[in-house]
This record gives sequence, structure tokens and C-alpha cells, in this order.
Amino acid sequence: MEILPVADAKSSSSIRPNVSGERHQSRQPGPSLPVVELLGRTEELELIDASLSGRSRVEAGLLLHGDPGIGKSALLDVAAARAETAGMRVLRASGVEFEAGIGLSVVHQLIYPIRARIDRLPAGHGDVLRQVLDLPQRTALDPVLVSTAVLALLGEVAAGRPLLLVVDDVQWIDRGSATVLGFAARRIGTDPIMLLAAARSGASSLLHQVGLPEREIGPLADQPAAALLDAWHPGLAPASRRRLVAEAAGNPFALRELPTALTDAQRSGQEPLPTFLPLSRRLEAVFAAGAPALPAPTRQLLLLAALDADAGPGTIRAALQSTAPNPAEVGDLAPARRAGLVHADARPGRMSFRHPLIRSAIVQATPPDERRSAHLALAAVLTDDPGRRAWHLAEAATGPDESVARALEDAALSSRLGCNGSATVTRLARAAELSPQPADRSRRLIEAAYLANTTEQFDQVTRLLTDAKQAGDDAGQTQDTRTGSAFAAATATYLMHGEGDVDAAHRLLAQALDDADTAETGSGWVNAMLNALLFVCVYADQPEPWQHLGRALARFSSEGTTHLRLCYDALTDPGRVTHSVRKRLADALVALPADPPPWQLVPMAYAALVLDMLAPHRQLLRRMIERERDSGGTGLVISGLLLLSGDSYNHGHWVEAEHLAQQGLDLATTHGYHLLAGQLRGHLAIIAALRGDADLARTLSDEITTWAAPRRVGTMQTFARYARAFAAMGEGDYEAAYVQSSQLNSHGRTNPGLASSWMVLDLVAAAVRTGHSDEARAWVAAAQQAGEDRISARTALITAGAAALAAPDEDAGGLFEAALSLPETDRQPFEQARIHLAYGEWLRRTRDTTQARLHLRAALETLDRLGARPWAQRARDELRATGIPTTARPDARGAALTTQERQIATLAATGLTNKQIGQRLFLSHRTVSAHLHRLFPKLGVTTRAALRDALETITSDADGHAPRSQRP
Repeated sequence: MEILPVADAKSSSSIRPNVSGERHQSRQPGPSLPVVELLGRTEELELIDASLSGRSRVEAGLLLHGDPGIGKSALLDVAAARAETAGMRVLRASGVEFEAGIGLSVVHQLIYPIRARIDRLPAGHGDVLRQVLDLPQRTALDPVLVSTAVLALLGEVAAGRPLLLVVDDVQWIDRGSATVLGFAARRIGTDPIMLLAAARSGASSLLHQVGLPEREIGPLADQPAAALLDAWHPGLAPASRRRLVAEAAGNPFALRELPTALTDAQRSGQEPLPTFLPLSRRLEAVFAAGAPALPAPTRQLLLLAALDADAGPGTIRAALQSTAPNPAEVGDLAPARRAGLVHADARPGRMSFRHPLIRSAIVQATPPDERRSAHLALAAVLTDDPGRRAWHLAEAATGPDESVARALEDAALSSRLGCNGSATVTRLARAAELSPQPADRSRRLIEAAYLANTTEQFDQVTRLLTDAKQAGDDAGQTQDTRTGSAFAAATATYLMHGEGDVDAAHRLLAQALDDADTAETGSGWVNAMLNALLFVCVYADQPEPWQHLGRALARFSSEGTTHLRLCYDALTDPGRVTHSVRKRLADALVALPADPPPWQLVPMAYAALVLDMLAPHRQLLRRMIERERDSGGTGLVISGLLLLSGDSYNHGHWVEAEHLAQQGLDLATTHGYHLLAGQLRGHLAIIAALRGDADLARTLSDEITTWAAPRRVGTMQTFARYARAFAAMGEGDYEAAYVQSSQLNSHGRTNPGLASSWMVLDLVAAAVRTGHSDEARAWVAAAQQAGEDRISARTALITAGAAALAAPDEDAGGLFEAALSLPETDRQPFEQARIHLAYGEWLRRTRDTTQARLHLRAALETLDRLGARPWAQRARDELRATGIPTTARPDARGAALTTQERQIATLAATGLTNKQIGQRLFLSHRTVSAHLHRLFPKLGVTTRAALRDALETITSDADGHAPRSQRP
């Protein structure tokens, strides 16, 4: 199958009409022609197919309309190709602006290829059509005579085989041709003739009055738009790719053209994209069409509105007062509305540009001096908005200016986005450009780099740090302590999230903190280094970073480090300081404002997750996620999703946990947050293992280990081993489960930053099943001695259940009862069900069949509900052994696919290889293969060829999207 990307056929289609309207390809037309597909146009193509086959309400024809470059011509190309494949005759024509004054020029295009058939018509019709072909006509022709003659000719041609008339750019058809086509369209309903036409939105012609069914061709959705951009321009840097997709707003022609106006450095991400994207001449002609002819007052208004998207009518009016003696009024926008450049906004008194690139086109077409004057005019009236005022002053600056640089820096760091916003990074980078002194330039670039670590500009961090170092070298002096601290925090954060080099990050932060003076206690950059070191500790899973963090917290203790101290205490030895830590953490969480800063919330939320205290405070994370999504704080969005996913998993909400983790993983892989991606894969691997999908669990675990092991990222390796252990247990391979489990912990050793207390039940279960009872009891004793049963209700249940599993028969019964009698056990459904299952198995072995059935039934009900298939099957087998017949419950998930499975299945159905799918979705080909292996049985298919039909049969209740209990 040939994949033809959607684009304006006149510029990019692989199927083109010649001047006569005939269609040519490199191969001969006929049944062997391929079925051509367009990305993102499934519904439109289905409508066209139905129209061509007579299965729709469309009889005489169909009129497509949409914005320039939206892909109307490409749809006409595909319709023509499919019609010829089906054995139809195709005649094509298109309106051209410079031919609009030539009478019957489009009719001439249509009938020229079939002129030989004129001799078969009656003499009167033939004479009229010969005059039509004699351009320009020497005498005026009667429209009725021409229309009836053309209709007769079309009927003659259609008598041999069905006929499709394809007419593009209807808005430029001459009046005479429009009259003829309209006449024919109203009378061809009984003949095997169909008219398929396309016109620009907002344009009108006589053909619009015929009453043909119409279809609006809208913009592409983000996913097909991104796939189309990748097909035309592979290798774009992620940040550049995202920006181009956003600015193109689903317009295929823009997706094809925009990268051609960028430099190699901009396409590769070595340089950031400018505020207003440069446009090729072709793009400027499309998106600024009509602008040069507008009255000067209207152009003034458009320029001001383009330079400040948030400017309201009052701001624009005030700015106009300073730019012209007779300023324009907002009412002067009427010509721009008629030209299709703007439309009314939902906000009262506001207007919006029809397409984002119209702003760029207007700015690009304006001379630099006029742009500078407009920026200054806007700055003059924005005295109550320091951020926007500073930005306009910066854009008006023609060279270094410390006062403007300082104003922009102050506005950036004091704004609400100051800790994480993508806009703040852009402002700080611009402030650095305007800095006369290299030292100031270096400092501002470092600040920008640090903030970029948590934004969608993450891939700009290395460039910003390199430029900062160069500026520092140019300054010819050693960095001051503050700048050194900032550089360490920025570099270490990138080393962690981007490179995964936790050892290098640790060394850099430890040295910088040792060098820092205690006079800096409470300063923002010292706290930033402490935050970074905390996360090094969590992921490295080694004692040395924790020791450095403990010393640094004691040395730089202040009110600003309270959240870090709480997290440190909760993670390093939670069993021994549980009561005091829980109370301090609970009080601190309650005292947080409704919208706390992320640097404070995320460490506290992590501590709450470890102590099983996060559930009442999930809304704080949800608010952070929504805010950071809007401001470009991608890294913080991923962290929030990770924490919510962990909490959902802990309390048995596995579908929600999987959905949240998949959201986070999609973002992390797209934006290059490899460390967070590894942990999210760990969550998904564990859930897959618990559901009995051992192949997927091992595939994900292998990906984690391959990346994490060389970098010594201990926590991620632990997640991978945990998932492998669960996968082995699910398959009944307890020897393999024991091997994996025994690597998770050593007797008596606690793992700061990793809730090893959550794992003791699994460690003990594997040990008992493989005859390592002494090791099982040692693990239980170590957990009890460490006070892990005092951390939370969940760890109390886990530790008590492990004790019962490891106990000799004479003690086990009482210990099982004690475990199941603990408070809040129903909030830990999987652990509770496993203990019911283990207790039921023990009771059956000790001949107490009646009691065994009660516990086995309780276990089975919960395990079935969770989808923990291997453990549910164990419960079912045990019940059967007690004499209770059971049948397997139908898979509740049925054909339901996860979001990522649906994406993979859809792409595989188009014929893409595993490698191509992986490139689209930022997955390895092995992961794609594992997903396909998993989803084939769900859909009841065995080949890729059957995927398309299977996907279409999935009902809306199982459409491949994991249910969402609440969007975070």
C-alpha cells in the first residue's frame, strides 16, 4: 500500500494533473493501481469511497472546502486514483486566478481530453462545443446551449463507463464555467456521473449555489500531523518538531514548508527557534494573502495584535495613540475579517488570527523599523505588566542593554512561571543576549539552563550551559560562589535526567556544596543543589550520596530546607522515626497553600508516597500537573504523573496507575527524560507481570536494565528485578523468582529512597516456595527489627503477612488471622487478597476445608477484579481442590487496548514495520513486538493483515483507551 502524505496537491502530491486536466502517473491506469492512503484523513476517504460506490447520500456530487494547504487537492488526487482503480473515467480541471476572466476556461480543461467524442453528438451540440474549444471564442455563446451540449457530451462518455469530474479551486472558476458545471450537477443524478469539487473556505462562487453536499476539511490531529512532519523532515530536534507541529496547526502544506525556512542549526536543536517562525515565500503567499492590499490603519492593528497575542482592544488602542497622529480604530479590522485573516474571538471585544502562521507572516512582511516602533509602543502602555513590557523592550533593542536585560531577568524570575515556565527560559536567554558584560551573560544563561531542565526546552540545556561556560571564559575571571552553585545545580540536574549519570551528578554537587559558604544558607541556589542531591540519592541507591545530603542539610539548615529534611528523614530510616516524621509531614502537607511551588511539593509528595500518606493530598499534584502543562513544565508534569501512578498502584487501582504511567512515559520519551522514563517503565513492567503478561514485563525490564546498569542507577534496576520476580511467580517459576528476589535486599539492610518494606512479602513468598525457610524468617526478622511494620497500614499488613507465610504450622494460623485483622486492610486489596490466598492454601493443607473455602473465595473475587490472572488462577485451582467447581472468569479487559497498544495496532494496520512504529512512538522495536504479541490475542487475530478489521469492530466501550477514574 502506498502512503501518500496529506498536502496541497499543487505543491506536493505524487499525483498531478497536467494543463489539460488529464491525470498521469508512471504506471498505466487500470485495476493494478494502488489504493492510496492519506495520513489522518480516514473519515474523509470513507466518505469519498462511499460516494464513488453509491453507498452515501451523495448522488450528483460533493463539494470539499477548507483553508489553503489543508489537503483538499490531495484528497481529490486520491479520489481520482481510487475511481480509476474502480474502472471509472476521470476528467480533471482546476480554477486558476489569472484565468478567472477567460470565459469557459475550466469547461475547456474538462472537455479537451474527450474532444474526439464530439463527433458522436448531434450537429448543434457539436458546433457549440467546437466553439468552446476555440479559445478565445469569437462570438458570445448562449449559456444554455453550452450547458446542454456539455451535458450531452458527458452522458456520451459515461455511457461507456462511469465518469468522475474532479474540479479544484472552485473559487477561481470563471463565471461561465461555473454556470455550466452547476447546470450539469443538477441534472446528472440519473447518469453514472459524479462531480467532486474543492474550494477555499470563505470563498464563494456560483457552484456554491447549486446545493451540492459539502464537507469541511479541517486540520490534522496532532499525531498524524507529527507523523507527516517526520515523513517529510526526519531527524528534527524534539523541541523544533513540537514547535513546528504547534505552529502548523494541522495544516499539511505548512508542515512541509516550515522546516525549509530554518537553518540546519535550528532544525537540529543547536539553536532555538525564533519567536516568529521564518516563512518561505510560498507560505507567506498563502498566509499573508490579501494583507498587502489592506488599508494602512488595518495593517497597524494587525501588527500590534500579532506582536502581542494577549493584547486586548484597550491595549492596542492605547499603543496606536503613540504610533500615528490619526490612529486606527478597532473597527478598522473589518477589511482583515473580509480577507479571512482574523475572526471574532470568544472573549468579548477580542479577535483571533485564523491561523497561527498569519502572525508570523504579518511580522515578517513588516519592515524592521516599523516592528521596533510597534514593540516600543506596546511597552509604553504595559506599565502594569512588567513581564510583557520587558519582553517588548527586549524585542525592540538593537544591541546590548543592561537595563533591559535586568528588567527582563527580574520579570522572568518574579513571574508565576519563575520556577518552571518555558517562557521564563526564553526570557532569560534573551536577557543573556542583551547583557553587555560576559559574567552577567554567563549567569543568566545558567539560570535559563537550570529552569530548562524541567520544561519542554530540556533539549536546550546543553547548548545553554556551553554558551554560559564560553561567556564565563570570556569574562576572564573565576565564577563567584553563587554562579558556581547555579552551574552545579543546572549541570547535575541535566546529568541525572538526560544522561542518567548519577555518579557524576553526585560528585559535582558534593564538591559545590562543600565549597559553598554557610552565609549562603537559605539561598535559592544552595536549596536547588540540595534538591538535586536528594534525587541523586533516590536514584543512585547508594549510601554515600545520602551521607553527603545529611551533612549538607545539617550545615545549611533553614526554613527553606524543611521539605528536604522531611523527605530525608522519611526515606533514610522511616521505621525508627515514623511517628515524628508522619506527624511533621502531615502538618506540613496541611499547611501547604492550594498551589504550592513544585520544588517544595514534589519532595514532600515522594515522602508521603513512601509513608502511604499521599492519597488525601493527590489534588495538590493534580493542580501542579495542570498548571505545568499550560506553562511548559514538562519535567514536573512527568514527576506528578509518576507519583500519582505509584499511589494508584499501591491501593489497587491498576488501570488508573497504568494510564498515568503511560501518559508520563509518552512525555518522558518524547522530551528525553530518560531517568523518569526508566522508573515509569518499571511501574508498567510490574503491572504487566501482575496481570500475567510475563513477556511484556521482561521486555520492559530488559530495556530498563540495558540503560540503567552501565550508569549504576540502582533504583531502576531494583524495579526491573521486582517485575521479573513477579513475572516468574506468575508463571510458577519460584526458583527464578527467588533468584531475582534475593538480589533486591540483604538481611537487615535498608534501602534509602526505595520502599524495601513494600517487598518483604514477595521476598518471603519466593523463599518459602523454594524451601529457603530460614532466609524467609531472616527477612521477616530484619523487617520487624527495622520497624517497617510501623511505617503505615500497608507496610504493617505486608510485614504481618510475610511473618505468617514464614512461620511454622503451629504458629501460622494465628499470624494469618492477626494480619487480616489489622486496620485498613481493604485499602491494600492485592496484598490482602494474597494473604487470603496463602491462608486458604495453608488451611486446605491442614484439612480445614470449610475455612479454606471462605478465604479462597475472598481472594478470588478480589484478584479477578484486579486482573491479577496468575494469582486468580491459583485461587481457582485451590478452590477446585476443596471440591468447589469454578470456571475462569472472562477477561474483564477483553479486547480493550491500552492507549499505547491502540497506537501500535493502528500503525501496524497501515503496514509499518516494528522499527518504523518504534521510531514514531519513541519505543524500541522489541517493545513494539512485545505489545503486538500481547494485543493479537486480545483482538482475536493472528496476522497484521487482520488488524484493521479487528480495530473497527471494537465497541466504544472498549475502544482501546484505559478507563480514567479521574484525569490528573
